[in-house]
Amino acid sequence: MNLKDIALLNLRRRKAKAAFVLAGLLIGVATMVALVGLAEALTHEINHKLEKYGANILVTPRSDQLALSYEGMNLGGFSFETKEMKETDLEAIRHIKNAANLAAVGPMVLGVVKVGEREVLLSGVDFQASEILKPWWKVEGELPQADQVVLGSEAARVLGLGRGQELEIKGRKLTVSGLLTPTGSQDDALIFSRLDTAQTLLGKRGLVSMVEVAALCKDCPVDDMVEQINQALPGAKATAIQSVVKGRMETLKHFKKFGLGVSGLVGLVGSLVVLVTMMASVKERTQEIGIFRAIGFRQSHVMRVVLLEAGLLSLAAGALGYLLGLAGGELALPFFSQGHDAHLVFDPVMAGGALALSLVLGLAASFYPALMAARLDPHEALRTL
Repeated sequence: MNLKDIALLNLRRRKAKAAFVLAGLLIGVATMVALVGLAEALTHEINHKLEKYGANILVTPRSDQLALSYEGMNLGGFSFETKEMKETDLEAIRHIKNAANLAAVGPMVLGVVKVGEREVLLSGVDFQASEILKPWWKVEGELPQADQVVLGSEAARVLGLGRGQELEIKGRKLTVSGLLTPTGSQDDALIFSRLDTAQTLLGKRGLVSMVEVAALCKDCPVDDMVEQINQALPGAKATAIQSVVKGRMETLKHFKKFGLGVSGLVGLVGSLVVLVTMMASVKERTQEIGIFRAIGFRQSHVMRVVLLEAGLLSLAAGALGYLLGLAGGELALPFFSQGHDAHLVFDPVMAGGALALSLVLGLAASFYPALMAARLDPHEALRTL
C-alpha cells in the first residue's frame, strides 16, 4: 500500500470532514469564478456592441472661434463662416499607424438650401459608410441615386413631401426616394443626398464639412488614433466620442475589483475552514499516525499523506467550483446584462486558474496541520492505545 492509497482510504473513512474541506474551497472558487466571469461577460458584451454604436471619432475643420451654443441651443443669433476640408486630404486618415482598426470613414458636406419658402439643411453623405456609422438608420424606400434624396421624418412633415414626389433645390429637380424613420436626433430635420450630389448643389466640389470615423472596438487605441489623425490632418481637429462607453467600462473595472475583493475574502474563510478541519482530523488520527511512525514511516511520509489528501480535495473543489461558478454566473447574468448577447463560456485559462488557486489555498491551509502530524511523538501517540 503506497501513500496515495492511504490518503484515498482516509478520505473514504472520514467523508464528513472531507466534505467540509471540499465545501470550504468550493464556495471560494465558485464565488471567484462567478464574479470574475460576470465582469468578463459584461465587458465582452460592451466590446461586441461598441461597433454598433456608430461613429465615435469626429473630424472637423480646426477653428479659432468659440461655439455660441449649449446643449443644442444656439445663443449667438448668427453663425460664423464654416470652413471646409479637402476631400482628397482625407486619404491620410487611411494611412495612419492604426489604420487597420478603422471600421468606416464617412465624409459629410453640409449646407443650407431653400426648398420652396423654407430653409433646410442639406447633408451629403457616403451611404455605404453610413451602414456602419449610423446602424440605427432605417430608410422606408430606397437609398438615393444621383438625382434623388432621402428626407428626415421631420423634414418630410414640414415640407409636406412623401416618397416619389419631387422637390427643387437651386433649379435642380430631385426625387424623394425614401424617408428616414424617426431617430430622435437632428437627422430628422435634414435632407440627405449622395456626397457628390450635395457638393454640386452647395458649390463645394471636392470639399467636406466633417468626417465621422468608426474605430472604437475591443483592441482599438482610440486616443492614439485621435492623435494620429490630428497629425495627419494639421488643418483638422479630431475628437473622441466615448464618454458613455468610458463610464460603463469604469463601472466594470470597479465591479471587477469588488469581485476580486469578495472572492479573496471568501477564499480566506474557505482556507480557515480547511485549516480547522485538517487540524481536527490530525488530532483524531493521533493513534494511526503513531502506528505509522512506529512501523518506519518518516516525518516526510506523514506530511505527504496529509498534503496529498488536501491536494486531492483541493483539485476536486477547483473543478467543481469552476463549474458551479460558471452556472451561477450564467443564471445571474440576465440581472446585469442589457441584452441577450452576453454569455459565460468555458475559459481554459480561468479553469486552470481556479484549479491552481484551489490547490494553493488547500495546501497552504493544510501545511501546518501536516507539520503538526509529522512532529507527533510516536511513543506519546501509542500510549493512548
